Formats: sequence, C-alpha cells, structure tokens
Amino acid sequence: MTAASPATRCVLRYCRAGFETECSRELADAITASNAIVGVESEPASGFAATWLRDPIDAAASPALFDWRRSIFARQSLPVFARIDGLPRTDRLTQIVAALAARGEAFRDAWVEAPDNDEGKALAPFCKSFGNALIGGLKKARLLDPGAARRLHAFFPQSDKVYLAAADPALAAPWPQGIPRLKFPREAPSRSTLKLDEALLVLLDDRERERWLKPGMSAVDLGAAPGGWTWQLVRRSLRVIAIDNGPMDRALLASGLVTHLREDGFRFQPKKAVDWLVCDMVEQPRRIAELMARWFAQGWCRHAIFNLKLPMKKRYEETHLCLDLIRSKLGASGREVELRARQLYHDREEITVFGRPRG
Repeated sequence: MTAASPATRCVLRYCRAGFETECSRELADAITASNAIVGVESEPASGFAATWLRDPIDAAASPALFDWRRSIFARQSLPVFARIDGLPRTDRLTQIVAALAARGEAFRDAWVEAPDNDEGKALAPFCKSFGNALIGGLKKARLLDPGAARRLHAFFPQSDKVYLAAADPALAAPWPQGIPRLKFPREAPSRSTLKLDEALLVLLDDRERERWLKPGMSAVDLGAAPGGWTWQLVRRSLRVIAIDNGPMDRALLASGLVTHLREDGFRFQPKKAVDWLVCDMVEQPRRIAELMARWFAQGWCRHAIFNLKLPMKKRYEETHLCLDLIRSKLGASGREVELRARQLYHDREEITVFGRPRG
C-alpha cells in the first residue's frame, strides 16, 4: 500500500496546560512568512494548540516544525490530515476507520491520546480502551503494517472530537502525549530529582548520555539542598560538590561521593573545571542566565543543566532574552555555546536548559 502524502494544513502541538500561547507563538515564529496562519484552535488550559495554515506544508520537507527536539514549549508536534467532530459515543470507530481507509495509508502503530489537563485525565480510561479497539479496526481494514513509515496519532481533546495525524517516529517524541513516565525513587531526598532525571532523558540522546555521564566524572550542584539533583548524579557514580547553605540529605553525604560546601552559589568558583554543572536555584531567570554565561565563559564546566524560573507575564520573551543573553556573553568572549531548552513534564513555571560551551 502506498503511503499518502504527509502534506498538512494543520499542525497539532501538545503542551503544558496554560502554555498554549507560548506553544502557538513558537510555531508561528518557525513558519516562513510566505505561509499565513488562518486560525488557531485552542483554549486556556487546554494543553494543546492546533494551528491552521493557508497553504499546505510538506511535513517531510519541514523537519524543523515537527522535530520534538527543536521545540521549547511543545511536547509533540504533529501534521494533521483530518479532524472529525460530532463522533457518536456509541460508535466512534466506524467513522474514524472510514476516514483512514479513504486516505489509504497503513500505519506501523496507533496511539490514542488526550491532552494533559483535567479533561484529558478523565478521558484516560477511554483512550486506553479505544486504543485497543482502534488497533483491532486497523488490522481488520488492513491498515496496520509494522514496516510502514508513520505512526497514527488519534488525539481526543474531548470524547466526540478527534484529530488524526501521521507522525514520522524519527521526528516525533517517543512517548504517548510526549511525556516520559518516570517513577519517583523512594531513596531520593526530594521530588525535584525527577526533573533532572527527565532532563537527562529528554535533552541528551543515548550516545551522549553514555559519553558524557561516566562514573568518576566531576560535578557541581548549585543550590543543592536537600539533594534531589545531586542524587541523580550520585546514582550515576559522579563525584559532586554540593553548594548550599542549607542541610543535605545524610544518606547522600554517606555515599562518599558528595562534598557539601555551605557557600553562596553565585560566589562559588571551582578550583578546576568540572564535567558537569547543575543548578535549580529559585532566582530571577536573567540572574541565572548571567551566572551560567560566566561559568561557560570561564571554562569552569564542560556541560550544564539549569532551570530558568519564568515570570507570569511575557514568558516567551523572557525565555529568548535569557538564551540570547548567554549566547551574546559567550560571543563577546570569542566562544560559542550549544543550548537545548525544554519545558519538561516535571517543570512548572520554568524551562530546563542543557548547555555545552564550544570553541
């Protein structure tokens, strides 16, 4: 069976509830000026934004729009080929399979998803059961093929409405809803540990984690107490200098891999360069950006992961101001920096950034 064209007039993006505006604006900035946005379907706290374009775009020729790694605020970015409204509650499957059969594309898999908000949580049992029914329907219609190029996403913002999208698995996030499911380790001293765990999973690929997180490497954790982020480094057998005036978890200190210094994180300077700097201090984002730029410019760290706590207003502007500030500071010192930023599932009013100075 020949795959249908991946051209689309609608880009569907999943995001954190409350960040629909930032998610839509990021897409608008990425779309070329020659194509006009004719409408955005979204509501406050809906957890998604569907952007409709005047002219169709070829998803295969526009990887920047659909590669989940390139977005800050979108957890998933999908090319929509159909939207079906008014689905009957007694039989949603027939209408959906008919639309798929008319399209004539087989899929390697099918995910049934809902937004990450209260309504989406209520739809979770339905998504699970309907996912099984959809797979069965695809098999019966001979529209399921493990060797097919794309994966089907059936996104239900509400129980009687669905967006159908065809995703390239090489570009799409590898988790339903774009959310990696992590379990809180009971030994960790705080839930913030999940934030760094997710950051290492999302912001680095498998090869980078293997090369850049080796036992015996050195790290500094600024604002470490009680040790949620330090715990993630220690479990990977890194040696950590934990900087915080507050107390650290006793079990972490007993590991033999942690040196706790009661110092100000903004004034601390390492005696020699470390492999990693991590920082989750509650502070103005520009002040953190200035601090990270200083560490990069001085060559004090080879890799860094840090959080930028965003203001309630102008979050999009503040995000890019801080990232541009770091780039400009490094440029002034004749160096470059690679930055990868994401709003993680375990973030709140913040983004998490990976940085690596070069040159």
